[in-house]
Amino acid sequence: MDRKNILLAVSGGIAVYKAVALTSKLTQAGANVKVMMTEHATEFVPPLSFQVLSRNDVYTNTFDEKNSKVVAHIDLADWADLVIVAPATANIIAKMANGQADDMVTTTLLATEAPVWVAPAMNVHMINHPAVVRNINQLYADGVRFIEPEEGYLACGYVGRGRLEEPEKIVQRVHEFFLEDEQALLGKNVLITAGATREKLDPVRYFTNHSTGKMGFAVAEVAKRAGANVTLITSTRERLVPPGVNAVYVGSAEEMYAAVKENQAKQDAFVMTAAVADYTPQFVSEQKIKKQPGDFKIEMKRTKDILADIGETKTANQVVVGFAAETENIRENALKKLASKKADFIVANDITDAGAGFGTDTNIVTIYGANGSEESFPLLDKSEVAKEIVKRITSRLEQK
Repeated sequence: MDRKNILLAVSGGIAVYKAVALTSKLTQAGANVKVMMTEHATEFVPPLSFQVLSRNDVYTNTFDEKNSKVVAHIDLADWADLVIVAPATANIIAKMANGQADDMVTTTLLATEAPVWVAPAMNVHMINHPAVVRNINQLYADGVRFIEPEEGYLACGYVGRGRLEEPEKIVQRVHEFFLEDEQALLGKNVLITAGATREKLDPVRYFTNHSTGKMGFAVAEVAKRAGANVTLITSTRERLVPPGVNAVYVGSAEEMYAAVKENQAKQDAFVMTAAVADYTPQFVSEQKIKKQPGDFKIEMKRTKDILADIGETKTANQVVVGFAAETENIRENALKKLASKKADFIVANDITDAGAGFGTDTNIVTIYGANGSEESFPLLDKSEVAKEIVKRITSRLEQK
């Protein structure tokens, strides 16, 4: 982080006090920090606090040009290596999503080409409001990234999701971001599978599972930031594909197998996060199966084992990462899968643990390596788990 330029945009919420601490910690870590504040933010904390801690002027007014040789909001926009909006209120998120530029903060955000991170902080009902969710999704599609808020006691008295992430954790993420900027996977090709497959029974019905693809999409984003050429093979159409990632959409296990095999030869690494159906209907009806008296039996057949196939046919220079979602005997099953699938790593989790199941933003995993390594992690955001996976891929590719 040494000598990196970080522009902190502070909007008007009670969590502004955490932005003061964030400014201090970023400065202590060696970053050059400049702060711009909305008018409402100054109602909570005076600009002087940020000025003292950052040792830089604080920007609050578009028309307050501190240096006559430059246009302030353009100069700040060009100066930044990273822009962090913290705390981000529902109001500033709405303005950003709609391209509004009516103050120093929003004008500068429109002008910058630096990566922009948003750290929301608001009431639990506000952050779940359809309008706020819609604005967040729009910003994500525009390339903005989010620092997820924590759950806990809120200033309004509610307990729930909406607390600004702690400054220490934000600083750690900034540190990791600039390490990733070294492009450890530059030029490497990484194939990722994500989400559940859908096994058709008739034109109306299909078999599937609870996987949402969140883990695979997180790996795709981290690998792309590390410089990789990423191919994401997924059945999940509800999630936004990270910018620059090549998405291949499939439905069934057979379609996913075909897509993986078609792209296999040119890959350096495979991350098989998808929850692929083990069985599919033996017969698929062309017409809707009508309800009949009595029980109904469906004959099932095995699908192709994509992970086993890739493990068996991989070249000496390719790295394969598999996943094991278990409910019992986690270590035993993971090690068995590691050996039988001939994978380099197996990422195992107990889906019955709180925060580690399908559809969550977090996970609790243990990563088993073919070299005998075994490392367990506490509850982490899936993006953090993705970083651990990408680190191991990078290391193993260097070894090979």
